[in-house]
Amino acid sequence: MRFTVLIPARLASTRLPNKPLADIGGQPMVVRVARQAAQSAAQRVVVAADSQAITEACKAHGVEAVLTGTHHLSGSDRLAQACDLLGLADDEVVVNVQGDEPLIAPALINQVAALLNRHPQASMGTAAHPVQTLADFLNPNVVKVVLDAQGQALYFSRAPIPYPRDASLAPQTDLPTAAAATGPTLNATDASWLKGQPLRHIGLYSYRAAFLRRFPALQPAPLELTESLEQLRVLWHGLRIAVHVTQQAPASGVDTPEDLARIRRVFTAF
Repeated sequence: MRFTVLIPARLASTRLPNKPLADIGGQPMVVRVARQAAQSAAQRVVVAADSQAITEACKAHGVEAVLTGTHHLSGSDRLAQACDLLGLADDEVVVNVQGDEPLIAPALINQVAALLNRHPQASMGTAAHPVQTLADFLNPNVVKVVLDAQGQALYFSRAPIPYPRDASLAPQTDLPTAAAATGPTLNATDASWLKGQPLRHIGLYSYRAAFLRRFPALQPAPLELTESLEQLRVLWHGLRIAVHVTQQAPASGVDTPEDLARIRRVFTAF
């Protein structure tokens, strides 16, 4: 199995400015991510950056990086340009590892890369794990996915899916005022939601370079814009996404200053 890991990295971040360069135990976060990804079976690990500051930081730490444009609207668009800059063949498998995942499991990278060999008809591969709590099931920031019999995605949503039709609903009067405005929710004592074996999507992707080059030209989907989930563009255009289900939830990434402090403590413990 041959594949290349590409790590999109952009300097601008609303919640954590200059996030790729945030120091974690004496190394920029994007370097930590690249070194973690290098423990997978990837033949090559490359950072696709939007800033020379990122490429220079990578070079200083012996990490390969390419400078992409600042106009890209998504990480997938950035990786499409990186494929061209690196001269990757159309049939080359690329794994997109997010630049804020310094604890990403190398084994999970390998498993997502291998999906495209097992599902040659799929345009993309990704991962998911069982939802553990009712709070996560109802949380719109936790993206859920439902699969078909072949382990391919039917739909991704911020809504609780699959929703148990016969679940008991907490009456509006039992909810705090702020929550009541959003409508009824599952009763905390009702475990029927577990019967649907809901899955939480993990933001790790594999593609063939040819598909990455094609993706920016695909028309954005109404569903994608409604849910703010880029992967729905793939399904809307009739393409397939294979999903590897792992039983273990991955380590959390870095989105906020609090996340960064937590990750720094992990590396200090090492």
